[in-house]
Amino acid sequence: MSRGSTSYTETGHYKIELKERLKEKLKEAVSAVLPIIIIVLALCFTIVPISPGIMLEYIIGAVMLVIGMMFFTLGAEMAMTPMGERVGSSMTRSRKLWVMVILGFVLGFIITVSEPDLQVLAEQVPAVPNMVIILAVAFDSGGVTTGPMTVPFIMALGIGIAAIRSDRHAADDSFGLVALCSIGPILAVLILGLIYETDGGAYSMSSITEVENSVELGQLFLHALPEYFGEIAVSLLPIVVFFGLFQFFSLKLKKRPLIKILVGLFYTYIGLVLFLTGVNVGFMPAGNYLGQMIAALPYRWIIIPIGMVIGYFIVMAEPAVYVLTKQVEELTDGAIEGKVMKTGLSISVAVSVGLAMLQVLTGISIFYLLVPGYVAAILLSFFVPKIFTAVAFDSGGVASGPMTATFLLPFATGACLSVGGDIVADAFGVVAMVAMTPLITIQVIGLIYKLQEKRADAAAAAGQVVSLDAYADDAIIEL
Repeated sequence: MSRGSTSYTETGHYKIELKERLKEKLKEAVSAVLPIIIIVLALCFTIVPISPGIMLEYIIGAVMLVIGMMFFTLGAEMAMTPMGERVGSSMTRSRKLWVMVILGFVLGFIITVSEPDLQVLAEQVPAVPNMVIILAVAFDSGGVTTGPMTVPFIMALGIGIAAIRSDRHAADDSFGLVALCSIGPILAVLILGLIYETDGGAYSMSSITEVENSVELGQLFLHALPEYFGEIAVSLLPIVVFFGLFQFFSLKLKKRPLIKILVGLFYTYIGLVLFLTGVNVGFMPAGNYLGQMIAALPYRWIIIPIGMVIGYFIVMAEPAVYVLTKQVEELTDGAIEGKVMKTGLSISVAVSVGLAMLQVLTGISIFYLLVPGYVAAILLSFFVPKIFTAVAFDSGGVASGPMTATFLLPFATGACLSVGGDIVADAFGVVAMVAMTPLITIQVIGLIYKLQEKRADAAAAAGQVVSLDAYADDAIIEL
């Protein structure tokens, strides 16, 4: 067979494989988003009257979200993860510490300013923040700066750097970079609060767009698409330039893997545009409206269990969650199963949203929720395997992505508006709550894992035949 026919066959196989992977990603996206769609529609047909215009916006936004997730997750696998691993490996070739530090600062700055979630939060923060909101916004900022742009690249970067090491702790140290990326924004906003002189400030609620006909509905999305095409292009450009410089001076990848990365970048770009257009145009108005209507009911307490159910399922629609669970499962050779991670994250986000709704209804200070939570997370870190602590702190940033910023935050602000609370003090902080609870939940999973491991070792020492799979199943059941 000639080289030309061989190349043609390889191209055909690649196209077939690509179609199969697209189908797989579509199924994953539908399974992640469908529960949220069903919950919202069930609320709209039962206790929350909603206009047909807002409902259609929500449905179209959900469809765009599913398609966007399909392309993004495939693009992250093809481009963002390989780019991060190769850049990480390339950085470790230099034995000069100052080179790695400078590159780390440059890369961190590029990734952070490229994060679309940061713009979502900035649009909802008052123009002149008062000191009350600084704390909530600080912890919210730590969550939104670790989203779909940051997680695939930064996690792969850590794996690439740790892969150079040959010691037994290298796998444990592959995780934790995402958590470290959250610390800088928190400290920066808190310092800003110390030096920022303000006489108060007020929150201006964004209006909910109502459409009267199909033409207005189409124009609503068509006018938003060019904005997000430009925004995501600006977000991705610095990363592409940074990778291009590494390719030119250090990596020098061959044509085939380089083309694969470029195709993956295109999928990532299209996926993020569709995803963010769907959540910002369709999901944000629906979340705000639902929060207002449910909190205005005579039995307003029902917003707590409803919020918890939404939080349980909405985390599965976060693009970065898929990246994290897949990386953890692959790097630990299945010792930490993806489904266990997802269950833990769902439980933690459900609890965090419930606490956030309680804060909205009662006006309790966020201090009384965040401080005990972080104290518990730090205490647990002394008793669980190191890798679970690193994964837990990464999970906090991963769980608080665009779905949280564009649905749960408007949901909380809408509820706070109905109950007459202080929106800037009571509603902001929901992202911080979502970022905190996984720290506890994932480490509790690590504690269960450690106890099960001890039981297995004790049984083996006693000469009994022990099935480790059975212990893993027991751990899942106990969750």
